[in-house]
Amino acid sequence: MERWTQGFEALRDRADQYTPEYVSALTGIATEDIERLTREYATTAPAVIRLNYGVQRSDNGGSAVRAIAMLPALTGAWKHFGGGLQLSTSGAFKWDDQTLERPDLMLASPLGREARTINMVLLGQALNELGERAEDGPPVHGLFVYNSNPAAVAPDQGSVLRGLKRADLFTVVHDQFFTDTADYADIVLPATTFLEHKDVQGAYGHYYAQLSEQALEPLGEARSNVWVFGQLGQRMGFPEACFRDTADDLIAQALRENDQEKQDEWMKGITAQGLQEAGGAIRLRFAGEREGKPFLPFAEGPFATPSGKIELYSETLAAQGMDPLPAFHPARESRHTTDGRYPLEFLPRKADNYMNSTFANLPSHQKLEEGRDGVLEIHSGDAEARGIGDGDAVEVFNDRGTLALRAHVNGSVRPGVVSARLGWNKLSAGGHNVNLLTPQRVNDLGGGAVFYSVLVEVRKAEATHEMGSAAV
Repeated sequence: MERWTQGFEALRDRADQYTPEYVSALTGIATEDIERLTREYATTAPAVIRLNYGVQRSDNGGSAVRAIAMLPALTGAWKHFGGGLQLSTSGAFKWDDQTLERPDLMLASPLGREARTINMVLLGQALNELGERAEDGPPVHGLFVYNSNPAAVAPDQGSVLRGLKRADLFTVVHDQFFTDTADYADIVLPATTFLEHKDVQGAYGHYYAQLSEQALEPLGEARSNVWVFGQLGQRMGFPEACFRDTADDLIAQALRENDQEKQDEWMKGITAQGLQEAGGAIRLRFAGEREGKPFLPFAEGPFATPSGKIELYSETLAAQGMDPLPAFHPARESRHTTDGRYPLEFLPRKADNYMNSTFANLPSHQKLEEGRDGVLEIHSGDAEARGIGDGDAVEVFNDRGTLALRAHVNGSVRPGVVSARLGWNKLSAGGHNVNLLTPQRVNDLGGGAVFYSVLVEVRKAEATHEMGSAAV
């Protein structure tokens, strides 16, 4: 602690405010369970935390992740083989991003400046509000969608769909399927699957660089991202050679094959040919492992922070006017809604058998989700208070819209919480999915979405209402 952290005293004073009894009241977890988990974690070596995606999707998401990441620092678990914390291993793969992304081309454009960047979480605002104030720049008149389905996955869906309907917005969708977003496209371009083009990948769960060989010729008129963007550049008359690069060229650039002196230590000597000869995967070149030692990237520091230490108290955050220590704050939606109109916390979670919205259109995956799609999980007490029985048609609503679902009173959620699963709009009742109700806010750190900080109310659908109606 003394050698590799800073701010322990300040963290200790903050933690004193969060007694097991107080945390139990906040979370609904029994005090004795909190204390037992604390002792088990602190006295187990090695102890590892698998921090998955989801914790950060709330108003307090950044602070929550910071707090969890501090636990291995407090116990020293990060020094042990098999201990510490993992969210993603993707940062270990040091591709040549600058050569691939070519930020210098922005400055070479007639504008002579960096391109405007818009957070996709705020897509609805970008499509509907940009251009209203001179300081925000001009409105968006062109939208090219690839590797995403924003009509289904972007928050505040009503706002996003209103923007996509604009007559003066030219939209191109490059995809393998006719997604919800493709419904609003002026032009749909067929895209290749991973089986139809060559690529190189890192990972977020292991340390092997991988080569993905093309297994099939592209079906029909399907084209890869590389081909489409290269052709756009050429046909618009840009002279730069990068618009003629093939997938093999880009793979070599990503691996710095032509300048291996600049390869990161962990990727030294990894080439496309080497990957091919190795059967498609090579583990990163960790120095300790080359010497027969376990991979312990942080055991001897320093850390990638201004101080080189684990910053329990962050002076960088303090200088930005933000809380330098982890803390619980009431969700902003809760603070804004003080009249009690929306007393239930809504958890719009992902389906078990889809990847975000991917695979939701495939019958084989839909079959696996039978009985879960279009369902609202609700606690028996909340259901009884609203005259709702298991299987009843219900309406879930807030100021952003009304979603038609069917109640499932199964004891899977806490009192005060309701939950439903993400799917495609066009395959959902009323033509909308759970993101009709989610807000266009960003969390406290990092600019992430707050899908899990949503307040709603639920009512039994009137018998005269047709199941599936929705208001936006």
